[in-house]
Amino acid sequence: MLNILQIVFAIITVSLSAYLLITRDYDLIFLIVFFSGLFMLTKGIEAFQSERKVYGWLLIGLFLFAVYLSMYQFTALYDQS
Repeated sequence: MLNILQIVFAIITVSLSAYLLITRDYDLIFLIVFFSGLFMLTKGIEAFQSERKVYGWLLIGLFLFAVYLSMYQFTALYDQS
């Protein structure tokens, strides 16, 4: 199940990246950061399951930072009123 989620999050991230590069409209970059964070979360859970605790904690920390960063970018983007 984690492998399927990793593939889905990677495809979404690459697709959004290609779309943003083609259109040069960078308003949706927070979604790339968010889905990259979700990918890191699945890798962190996988690391915990294979008893690599330090690597798992690092990836969970990166996930939390990515979610914080994407929320900050989202609020900064739509709070320009």
